Amino acid sequence: MSIRRRGTAAGAALALSGAGVLLGLAASPAQAAEVSYATHCVPPAGISPIDGTTKVEITAPATAKVGDTVDVVWKFVQAASKNPDIIDLPANSVQPSGTLKAAGAQVADIAMQGTRTNPAIPKGGAMVLSDMKGSIKLTTAGEVTLTPDAYTVNAMSTDTKCTPKETVQKAATIQVTGGDGGGTSSSTPTPSTTPTRSSTPTQSASPTATSSGGSGQTDFTGKEVQIPYACKTPIGDKNATSPVQINAKKNSGNFDLTVQFKKSVMNSPADIPKGSVKPSMEVVLGGADKGTVHVEGPTNAKDIKSGDPIEIPDLTGTYKPGASGTSTLSPGVLTVKALGTTTTCTPTRTEVSLTLDTSRQPGGSSGGTSTSGGTSSTGGSGGTSGSGGLAQTGASDHGALKALGLVAGTAILLGGAVFTFMPKRRTR
Repeated sequence: MSIRRRGTAAGAALALSGAGVLLGLAASPAQAAEVSYATHCVPPAGISPIDGTTKVEITAPATAKVGDTVDVVWKFVQAASKNPDIIDLPANSVQPSGTLKAAGAQVADIAMQGTRTNPAIPKGGAMVLSDMKGSIKLTTAGEVTLTPDAYTVNAMSTDTKCTPKETVQKAATIQVTGGDGGGTSSSTPTPSTTPTRSSTPTQSASPTATSSGGSGQTDFTGKEVQIPYACKTPIGDKNATSPVQINAKKNSGNFDLTVQFKKSVMNSPADIPKGSVKPSMEVVLGGADKGTVHVEGPTNAKDIKSGDPIEIPDLTGTYKPGASGTSTLSPGVLTVKALGTTTTCTPTRTEVSLTLDTSRQPGGSSGGTSTSGGTSSTGGSGGTSGSGGLAQTGASDHGALKALGLVAGTAILLGGAVFTFMPKRRTR
């Protein structure tokens, strides 16, 4: 069954309204109905809320049997607002999600999810949102009504949350007849409201280095670990999860560290000049050793055009062991400075990426300092952690290091700094 797509208006990363369309894939003929309702949308910090009218078309099967799982589609016919006159939104940067209420013979919240599919949307232009899809397993005979409820529009790693301001009329009805007993008592919807993102398989264990030289090994590859970050950004708290890997190369009694982010970041929403984005991290020591090691990456070597991908470069530094024994290395506080702003991301949970056998070096990390390219920073909490407390790591979602956004004419970091979205493992 084909699904029609319509553009709608809403504020990207900002004020969006919308609703959807339900598409029934049951054997019975599909029905479509449209409702409109007053909507209140709350965009990211710094942008005023918007009140408008949302028009939603719901398509669903007219009839079905107990035990059937029916698919529904939510189509945006009209949103509450247009894209504000702040930033041009690049293609494929806006994604809606929401909840469809089932009532009557069966009560359930149906999770609805759209794709990140849209044309480039200029400032002040009509917002174009993809159809949202969901499904429900029917468990009870009778009349099941479907009514649009709250929804969220994610654009450029920020969320605009929209809720009805009035009682919304039902948009579709499914007449459910007794089946052959195949149904269950559960009405939990099949889809999730969070898009599934592919990730690079992790290694089963982190290699162990020997500092005695017995094995002659000098290069040590860490395990890729999924780190949930909570970020303090110039426009509020954001969450994201990013795959991180710590590698080491033995250099006399010290270790040269390289921290890699295993996914590229989402596309830039604005032109970013060269030399304006610089990331750094405090690698946390554990086991025999204590403190942190400061690692940092270079600034972007060339201009980043609007729509081009943003990637976190390798972060490098030198680990001088402060204790003898088995020491662990885990991703710690991440700081991203860009265009005069600072975003600080703190792991809500961390995991060991690399384990090394170490021998204490004079002036080593334990109770002292860690060095990076000749620059020392105090161990423990980390020299660049600043005031950045816990926040969200993004996105979305969606998630991983976030991209840059333009708010009030100033380019600032959104949604947890520079977390990854587009799966792309770099070859070394």
